[in-house]
Amino acid sequence: MPNLDPDDPIDAIALAWTRERPDTPVDSIPIVTRITHAAKLFGDDRTRLLRQSGADSAILDLLSTLRRSGPPYRLSTRELADAALVTAGAITQRVDRAEQQGLVVRHSRADRTRQVDVELTESGHRAVERLVDEVLGREAELLENLSERERDQLESLLRRLLGELHDALGSDRRPPHVGG
Repeated sequence: MPNLDPDDPIDAIALAWTRERPDTPVDSIPIVTRITHAAKLFGDDRTRLLRQSGADSAILDLLSTLRRSGPPYRLSTRELADAALVTAGAITQRVDRAEQQGLVVRHSRADRTRQVDVELTESGHRAVERLVDEVLGREAELLENLSERERDQLESLLRRLLGELHDALGSDRRPPHVGG
């Protein structure tokens, strides 16, 4: 294992396993543990930021999905569930909460199907604009210590890793709820 630092707590885990079980493959520890830890830090920071703004990731996901859909910022509940990779029941709960807050409004289809469309209200549009600016601005700040070249390299490596993981695990390539 090249360049492991015994003073680094993550590297120390790999070194300890190597000492205790020399035949155990530990090459993944410095990578996977750092990715997991970074994801937790980003997630916790986003949760804190959204909480301070009176929102949560589920509401941000709903509003962002509607906003990204373009005018008239209206999708069926089925389209929302598909885009968010959640169940119809989860979308119903999100829409209920957002509707109570005046962020979305439901419209029954005129064709007498039982399908319901969900549309951003003006208040919802303002809220999603503000929240997206706050979240993506904060995440850009958190990455600004990396040079543009380093960010490009990291993005490229993560894209490749995710693609290969999806192929190896047979999972859907769409990311889970992405607020931005």
